[in-house]
Amino acid sequence: MLRVAVALGLLALLGACAGTTSAPSAPASSAAPAGAGAGLAPTGKLRAAINFGNPILAVKDSATGEPRGVSVDLARELGRRIGVPVELVTYDSAGNVVAAQKAGAWDLAFLAADPARASDLRFTAPYVVIEGAYLVPERSAIRANADVDATGVRVVVGAGSAYDLYLSRELKRATLVRAPTSPAVTDMLLAQNLDVAAGVKQQLEADARRVAGVRLLPGRFMVINQAVAIPRGRDAGAAYLDAFVEEMKASGFVAQSLSRHRIEGASIAPPGAAPP
Repeated sequence: MLRVAVALGLLALLGACAGTTSAPSAPASSAAPAGAGAGLAPTGKLRAAINFGNPILAVKDSATGEPRGVSVDLARELGRRIGVPVELVTYDSAGNVVAAQKAGAWDLAFLAADPARASDLRFTAPYVVIEGAYLVPERSAIRANADVDATGVRVVVGAGSAYDLYLSRELKRATLVRAPTSPAVTDMLLAQNLDVAAGVKQQLEADARRVAGVRLLPGRFMVINQAVAIPRGRDAGAAYLDAFVEEMKASGFVAQSLSRHRIEGASIAPPGAAPP
């Protein structure tokens, strides 16, 4: 009987340990100040825009079709803290996320902080830093990032993405061609015999494994600061949102979420104040 009791005890302990790895653990300090909920979720629910165009942040679960990823985990934890239900509003590109804000379709979004978006949106400090990279056909004479900005070179980007906004400012001689979404850039590169595809490094690495005859250029052409955005004018919840993001980084919540979703190549952003 003693052996049976010990065995049952060990099984219970193992079951409890296994349960703790199924989701990122929330930090102990979870109380939100009065007014934060109304400032972040004025309709009584937190409508969080989730961008499937960036696989670092969110993807559709292959078994259920439901959104999963670090942005989903952060949205649900924020909703828990301010005491409101969370509605995930999904989009296939960052450009569509930004366009939907004009119609008031969401309360907060997980986007790359960019000056072109800052007139309408207020960003927190970044929580994750990722890299933008170039992919070219294997036969291409382009060997380095510096070779891309040349007359006659056609670079395909996801319309309205952080790479589109950045390269629209930075490229002086190359021509931008816009794909409907960021995940479509490699297919469009090959279908239209374009010269370069620009996007999230991890997405392009996956594309290079998926299709033959392409290669990534070494290094990166930009660093992308992924942050949380809310429409300007909602100041009541902005200070709490800034503090929430900082705590999620410092507590290990973001790192746990990335690990749980098997995301590699993304770095936790350093501590920092929110952009103006």
